[in-house]
Amino acid sequence: MSCLRHLLSIALILLCPLALAQSGGKPLTFAISEGTSGGLSAEATLNKYRPLLDLMEKTLGQEIKPIYVRDFNDLEKGMREQRFDLLMARPSDYPARGVRDYRYRLVTTGRPDGHCVLLVRKDSPLKTLADVKGKRFIMPEKAAYLTKLCRAELRDKGIALDQENVSYTKEQGAIPFALENGISDVGGVSTYSGVYPAWLKQGHRVLHQSGPQPYMPLVAAPSLGPEQLVRLRGALMELDKSDSGRQLLQRIGVQGFNGGEDARLRKMLEWLEK
Repeated sequence: MSCLRHLLSIALILLCPLALAQSGGKPLTFAISEGTSGGLSAEATLNKYRPLLDLMEKTLGQEIKPIYVRDFNDLEKGMREQRFDLLMARPSDYPARGVRDYRYRLVTTGRPDGHCVLLVRKDSPLKTLADVKGKRFIMPEKAAYLTKLCRAELRDKGIALDQENVSYTKEQGAIPFALENGISDVGGVSTYSGVYPAWLKQGHRVLHQSGPQPYMPLVAAPSLGPEQLVRLRGALMELDKSDSGRQLLQRIGVQGFNGGEDARLRKMLEWLEK
């Protein structure tokens, strides 16, 4: 009997590494951040990305653990410490810094591109961008990517946002309320926010729209090999070619994925930090 137990122990020792190899070993971590434009709970957000996660696991042949990241400081720290094997974020400046500063590599960006749009009420007397000087602005929080995007756009047009009368809010959803109730004159939101189409549907106006910038980059840490990156990029770029793939894309709010946007992502970061 003792001999049998000894043989079983040896068998378990031999089989454990094999089982780990077959399952991909330690799970990869996949961080998801929707920034200030996402009003969903952590549970709802992770459920929203579940089909994408399933596709990524199938493509890489490895278990992936999703992590919802709401706080911008946690997002930056996680990249700096390389706690995230994969990261997809609407605030595009964070994945861009991951590529530039923390040795991450760009896998894909989402379509369509992102824009800063400046909203006004339909009865607003403001007609051109020059009219906004001295008016009351409402923007997402100062650290938000969208606010940085709007600030850079206004800077290029000769308007220093930090010298204007600006209120900041944690949620883009609060911006229409401030405009409709006369609390603010101009509000900055993103084209990928649900606020934007709802505002237009009510007959209100867009005073100005910025140029296009990379949207929703997916980046990978050095823990993923080059061959894995190629497989993952290929699988994501094929999604818009099938009905099931298009359903997955619609669920996460993109029309498709692009590859080869590395230089453009870096250029965007340089523009924001100018």
